Amino acid sequence: MAGAIGAVSASVAGGGSGGTGAGSSDSAGSGPGAANSSVAPSATAGSEIPEPMLLLYQAAAATCVGLPWAVLAAIGTIESGNGTSDLPGVHSGANAAGAEGPMQFEPRTFAAYDMPVPPGGATPPSPYDPIDAVYAAARMLCADGAAGGADVPAAVFAYNHDDAYVSEVLSLAETFGQVVLPALTTASAVGATAVAWALSQVGTPYIWGGETPGVGFDCSGLVQAAYKSAGLALPRVAQDQYDASPPLALGTELEPGDLVFFGTGPHGVSHVGLYVGVQAGRTMMVDAPHTGADVRVEAFPVVPGAAWGSDVFVGATRPHP
Repeated sequence: MAGAIGAVSASVAGGGSGGTGAGSSDSAGSGPGAANSSVAPSATAGSEIPEPMLLLYQAAAATCVGLPWAVLAAIGTIESGNGTSDLPGVHSGANAAGAEGPMQFEPRTFAAYDMPVPPGGATPPSPYDPIDAVYAAARMLCADGAAGGADVPAAVFAYNHDDAYVSEVLSLAETFGQVVLPALTTASAVGATAVAWALSQVGTPYIWGGETPGVGFDCSGLVQAAYKSAGLALPRVAQDQYDASPPLALGTELEPGDLVFFGTGPHGVSHVGLYVGVQAGRTMMVDAPHTGADVRVEAFPVVPGAAWGSDVFVGATRPHP
């Protein structure tokens, strides 16, 4: 899941290489949107997973590029038969281990990943609500290694510290029609941590000058907060973030967490996002795009000088401690 700067083959394909404008903490507008790619469910998935839950797994996985929807589906199938089980804790109360809801969250863990409320979710969020539970599971997996496909098995192990459980989930995911890729070895720990944190904020509103998790971010505020979570201090505005690290050379393979910049040129940077990976030929970033939108995952052109709305792709940097 890597994109090479300047490689035409890695640029956005299939519609979506440009939008109607780019937005950031320094300028307003709108950029192109894109969803996580979808792999057609197998006959097994179609027979074992109720259609509403199947669509829910796919929608929730789309908030974390690199997270296969089938992994969410496998976890939901194992934990509660996709919410159809009548065992204690699935629809009310808790099981003997204190787990609740269709994705079997312990209350403290659910509370750490239940925001922002997803479309159609309960207010306040509830572990028994399938929408809230599946989106919270996606956020947890994303934060624990699935972002950019960095280490999906490790993310599943963090969900349930049992090697046999991990094997069961990944094997079931393959029968559902989606193969889990092995861990990437090129992504830096700092970048992977930062992008996972940023992905956990998908759905948070854009607010100019915003820098508060779950409340609002502008583009550079999101980047600064994401890298702060990884232990690295970055400047506040997009231009200063671009100037803080040397630009990556043409042909460099992007890694999750690399910063990607847009504007009129190296001295006119107005927008920044975090690279998360490649989905179905599309190079994807997570960013806070513009007023009226939420933090989201969207496609961008990886060729320097290529148009992105009214701006161009300026280049990328790789922050280091």
